[in-house]
Amino acid sequence: MIKEYEEWLENHQEDCLRIINVHNETISDGLGLRLSIYVSGCIHECNGCHNKQSWDYNSGNILTGNLLEEIINKYQSNPLLDGITLSGGDPFYKDEALTFLLYLLKKHLNCNIWAYTGYTYEQISESKALDYIDILVEGRFNKELYHPDLVFKGSSNQRIIDINNTRLNNTLKIIG
Repeated sequence: MIKEYEEWLENHQEDCLRIINVHNETISDGLGLRLSIYVSGCIHECNGCHNKQSWDYNSGNILTGNLLEEIINKYQSNPLLDGITLSGGDPFYKDEALTFLLYLLKKHLNCNIWAYTGYTYEQISESKALDYIDILVEGRFNKELYHPDLVFKGSSNQRIIDINNTRLNNTLKIIG
């Protein structure tokens, strides 16, 4: 069990993340082979969303220290993985919990992290969670702007942002 997370969870029961699915290996949620964590809860409710079951904030299981340890162990036991992706739902719905989860993932795994959100970068630019994210796929899905040839995003209005370069150069670095 990840004791540090369990201690945090004791004081943040109302703010905890709920996990609806963990894909141990996927190539559709970011560059390379990734472990993807899907959280529940989304206020965006985009028309044509591919994951409507994730909208319900109460679906899935509470992210406990044991579940987090299981996720970390899955990642460590697979040397083929290139990183972790957080999706949902919208991970930024519970920003404080997301930030602490990302901190622990970086601390224990020091891996590449992608995150998907319906918010724009400008709406969440002050979030401390961005300190632990390498690539952000942002913006609401727009069914009218969907195209099957888009890579790692569902509609052309969404942006793929290199957070590290954005912060280093103090200018938005859009890579897709």
